Amino acid sequence: MRTTMMTLLVAATLAAGPAFAAELKISSSDSLETLLAAQKTRRVTVRTRSGHELTGVVREVTPRFVQLGALGGREFFDAVVPFDAIEAVIVRTKE
Repeated sequence: MRTTMMTLLVAATLAAGPAFAAELKISSSDSLETLLAAQKTRRVTVRTRSGHELTGVVREVTPRFVQLGALGGREFFDAVVPFDAIEAVIVRTKE
């Protein structure tokens, strides 16, 4: 019975096809704050003006900062990055 259930689960997963993340859309009224707030609970990479990249899950967004959790390579740490230090935000749109 357990083997049958696992087989059905795998078959249903494969039949669903590849999973795609939400497409990134921006408008002229967007700011860095609204773009990052829309990515809350998702993994993003933030490139700072100094050239460093931090990859993590967007936990909180305030008017001045973004908090990234579960940092890549530092899963037990969070980072708080001021918006004026951010040069680019990289978002994965396909799984």
